[in-house]
Amino acid sequence: MARHLITSAIPYINGIKHLGNLVGSQLPADLFARYQRGRGNEVLFLCSTDEHGTPAELAAAKAGQPVAEYCAEMHDVQAKIAEGFRLSFDHFGRSSSEQNKKLTQHFAGQLDEAGLIREVSEKQMYSNTDGRFLPDRYIEGTCPNCGFESARGDQCDNCTKQLDPTDLINPYSTISGSTDLEERETKHLFLCQSQMRDKLQAWIDSKTDWPVLTTSIANKWLNDGDGLQDRGITRDLDWGVPVMKGDDVWPGMEGKVFYVWFDAPIEYIACSQEWVDAGKGDNWERWWRTDKGADDVRYTQFMGKDNVPFHTLSFPATILGSGEPWKLVDHLKSFNYLNYDGGQFSTSRGRGVFMDQALEILPADYWRWWLLSHAPESSDSEFTWENFQQSVNKDLADVLGNFVSRVTKFCRSKFGEEVPAGGTFGEQEQALIEELTTRIRAYEGHMEAMEVRKSSQELRAIWVAGNEYLQNAAPWSTFKTDPEQAAAQIRLALNLIRLYAVLSAPFIPDAKDALMAAMQTSDDSWPDDVPAALEALQAGHAFTVPDVTFRKITDDEREEWQGRFAGKRD
Repeated sequence: MARHLITSAIPYINGIKHLGNLVGSQLPADLFARYQRGRGNEVLFLCSTDEHGTPAELAAAKAGQPVAEYCAEMHDVQAKIAEGFRLSFDHFGRSSSEQNKKLTQHFAGQLDEAGLIREVSEKQMYSNTDGRFLPDRYIEGTCPNCGFESARGDQCDNCTKQLDPTDLINPYSTISGSTDLEERETKHLFLCQSQMRDKLQAWIDSKTDWPVLTTSIANKWLNDGDGLQDRGITRDLDWGVPVMKGDDVWPGMEGKVFYVWFDAPIEYIACSQEWVDAGKGDNWERWWRTDKGADDVRYTQFMGKDNVPFHTLSFPATILGSGEPWKLVDHLKSFNYLNYDGGQFSTSRGRGVFMDQALEILPADYWRWWLLSHAPESSDSEFTWENFQQSVNKDLADVLGNFVSRVTKFCRSKFGEEVPAGGTFGEQEQALIEELTTRIRAYEGHMEAMEVRKSSQELRAIWVAGNEYLQNAAPWSTFKTDPEQAAAQIRLALNLIRLYAVLSAPFIPDAKDALMAAMQTSDDSWPDDVPAALEALQAGHAFTVPDVTFRKITDDEREEWQGRFAGKRD
């Protein structure tokens, strides 16, 4: 039995995320976790809310709440939505946890002992209007690299270039909108990433199976311009992990906290400690410490491309620089962006579908199927209502749902609500079994490789194979001349329903549960032996005709939703 540690990029606490955020990290991570569990492997799947830094403070201020209260409330909101999308986290933690606080301070101490922390006096933007230093994300302006007008003071979301606030053209405060900014001197701690460059380059070069998107972004940061730069790991903020050395405040760092991008990835490890402390598991070290049994763990991270630099460089620099035997990521699966109907998702303009709104419209499986089958792997992809309607109606309703309905209703009308006896499998049935065996092995290969779109295409082809068999075998015609042979055909088709439920579970878990309940079985064993899997439901086994597995989306609904989520025009 293999052991899989899986983490999804942790979402910011500031509000509800849109569908692009979902498909860029949490949803494909859940797909992989569910698949590995289905294969009988041991899985620890972790995610958390990212609660420190500027986004949390700004959102809390806007909501008129203390930041700690706001974060606690939004964590519950995000956890409930994650549950609604059937994201199967073993634990959904919080980066503001005491566990993360202690672990972050521990790593800083280890890095300092290793000579990888230096104190820097630097000039930082100060807002005279706001009466405070402005951390990177409190400042926005025009990117000097690509001209994007809403670049942040730490990074441009458009071109992913790492920035400092002083690099921005026409910078302004995101608190007050004031442009009355000036540079003032302040002290901060820097992680000496430049000393780790060669070690990081060798590590990244060893990852020959990583997506090109991942390695190209990492190498760009390592080699563009002056190469990998040292990076500040503290900020002038009230909310965050205090900068401590042992039990005392780090000299000269009074009133400062660790930078959110230093403590946030450390939360992956802390989340496993929270998992244990919550009574959900034991021995977190066997997942994270190579001296405690983590040598045989396969660690996979899922994230959008904007998060790649911190996970391929800064977090590994922290892990490697500590000198301690922590588990490094084995595979980093990164995604491009999902755009919305000719543009971008926009919270401020109410443009696009956000996770809570999606669940108000349709159950999770509808969204899971479309998002995963259109995952932005090799390039950005785009959500359109026409495509969504077509995919749901053709793939889920016409192919999978229609098969289930035709088989169960025909059997009920001719043989009753139990698997019929009689007949034998002939050439058509053997041909189907051979095709399914080939396709299921291909499906497994794509899932192991985390090729999300190819996995969905192969799964759909497996559904189609059953429909084509049913159409060619035509048990409704066979029944007129050879009822026993029709019984064998329907027996195979009923077993296909159970097989489809098992194979489809990572994509559409609610449908899997509904189909298994209709087939009145709890046997969700993986079809390592396809012929045996197609005889799992023996003659006489009772079933019920399920409700409609997937309903079609009407043109009126599509038009109504298209208008509802179009957003405000400029």
